[in-house]
Amino acid sequence: MNVYVDADACPVKKTIITIAREFNVPVTLVKSFSHFSHDDDQPGVETVYVDTGAEAADYRIMQLVQQGDIIITQDYGLASLGLSKECTVLHHKGFTYTEHNIDQLLQSRYVNAMARKSGKRTKGPKAFTSEDEAKFRELFRETLETLR
Repeated sequence: MNVYVDADACPVKKTIITIAREFNVPVTLVKSFSHFSHDDDQPGVETVYVDTGAEAADYRIMQLVQQGDIIITQDYGLASLGLSKECTVLHHKGFTYTEHNIDQLLQSRYVNAMARKSGKRTKGPKAFTSEDEAKFRELFRETLETLR
């Protein structure tokens, strides 16, 4: 089992690395070259850099993952692809993507995109809070315990 992180905008990278290290599970951060950092060089953490294209990180993650791996992303499209490969897919705000919720999430994304395309304003995501981080920390730990 490996953990793959859609890392460009992920606010819980340090939490992921810390908890994964406790479980001795390798972490791969996938991010664009525009987010290059020497801080990513840590034991048990591999960083894979990709071009800055819109879905470059998603495509690379899908090339790397195998059944039973964990993906952490806020991208519903990547989550859907990960579920089809029988991966466990988590959102950094502390919920698990499932076959039961992914269709509704993709539909809401589509409806909002169409509204924006027609000139309407839609609300963006709510700000990431310390409660979200705590919820994610608990979910990630429980997920690793269950999958071990």
